[in-house]
Formats: sequence, structure tokens, C-alpha cells
Amino acid sequence: MANDIYTFSKGVLTREEADVVAEYPLNLHVNGREIATLIASPHDLRFLVAGFLRMQGFVQSVDDFQALSICSDFGAASVTIKGELPERLKPVLTSGCGTGITFNMPKAPPRLVGRGSYTPESIFSLMEEMAKRSLQYRSHGGMHSAAVAKGSLLLHAEDIGRHNTIDRLAGEALLKGINLSGAMLATSGRVSTELIAKASLLGIELVASRTSPTDMALKMAREAGITLVGYVRGGRFNVYAHPQRISAPTVSVTTAEVAA
Repeated sequence: MANDIYTFSKGVLTREEADVVAEYPLNLHVNGREIATLIASPHDLRFLVAGFLRMQGFVQSVDDFQALSICSDFGAASVTIKGELPERLKPVLTSGCGTGITFNMPKAPPRLVGRGSYTPESIFSLMEEMAKRSLQYRSHGGMHSAAVAKGSLLLHAEDIGRHNTIDRLAGEALLKGINLSGAMLATSGRVSTELIAKASLLGIELVASRTSPTDMALKMAREAGITLVGYVRGGRFNVYAHPQRISAPTVSVTTAEVAA
């Protein structure tokens, strides 16, 4: 939606029309029970809802959904699933801009046993492809992106919340029957424990980010068997966990050599 904004440059304010990122509250009802309000971008909300419920462990397959409807005019999602929700749900606010919500604190997930090997070129290629498809970010900024690939790009998502982008990927994969086991995940945002936990639940073996992981995310990635890559930019990146999956020669440099 275009808005009047004023740009200061060379000593003057100039009025112009520009798009501003949209923020949309979606009230989520499951089995007739209000459980959360998701603050998100307003597009493809069925993927967001399906992925959110999947990542919370409330559904595992498309067959677990009996109904899923979105009423955009009233900002409401109504979902009927098989089985019952836990009697008591304790919401936890997650880290990051646009604070996410979860009902299950991230735990060290089962260790992945995949033996995938990934070239540096495939990591750079995925990050570049994610950037190319981030149309809303290029239009008006204020957006996070995520993408998954197996050889080639499978899915891409944008949202104002970095947690939402992963839920969107999880939901779209679930509804379209796409298996993400062994895939690479790229994200524009910081990598925290909840992101690693979600990646592990999806069977993802490598997570790459334009920025950094937290120390707890690093610990969880090591325990889960996930290769964790950060600061992918300018032909370089850092590998924080399980570098053996990167098909490149490895050399050791001492502290003294680095200082020199």
C-alpha cells in the first residue's frame, strides 16, 4: 500500500509515494478454541497456519486437518484438527524482531544421521536465489526471507517475522507433500535455538544465514547433527558446527598465525 513519505537529502525534505511493509494480526482458533494471535505478513496465510501447527506438534500430516479456513476480512483463522489440544497451553515469547510465540520450548532434537555433502557453491547459490526472490524486501524493506533447496530451490517465503518464514516453509511443504529431509535451509535472520529445533523437525541437515547464530543455537546444532553456517557474504562464510559436510579442504591455523 502506497503512503506519503518524506525523504531528507541535500538539506531538503522531498515528498514521494512509497510502499510500507504490511503487518497483519491473525487470530487463530483451533477446534473452537482461541490459542494465539500471529503477527505476520498478510499473504499465503494458510501456509503460515499449517506450518505453525506443524512446528508446535499439533499436526503431522495433511490428514490431521479436518478444516482450515482463513477469513482475511476479519483477521481470523479457524482450524479443525484430529485429536485434542493440550488442556493447558503455556505461551513462550521467542527472540527476535516481531517476537514469535511457541507453546513448546526448544529442546535438543534427535540427532540427524544424514550423510549429505554440500559444496560452498551450493550455499552461495541458495543465498543468491533467496535474495533474488525477496521481492517485498527489495520493494520496501522490513522483511525476512527463508528458502529451502535440494540441488535446486524448492520453496521460498517472506514475512515480517523470521520465525514465520520457517513456519511458512513447513506449512507449504506439508500441504504440497514436499519432503524436506536432507535439504539446505537459508535464512536472512539470526539463527536461534527455535530455528534449529524447527529445522531438525523438518529433517534439514544444513542451515545457512547472512548473519550469526547464538551460542545456544550452536550447541543445539552440534547435538542435532546440523551443519551451521553463518555470515554468508562476499564469497565467504563461517561454519560453526559439523564442517565435515562441507566439501572443501580443511586447514588449521593457530592463534599466533591469525595474529600475524
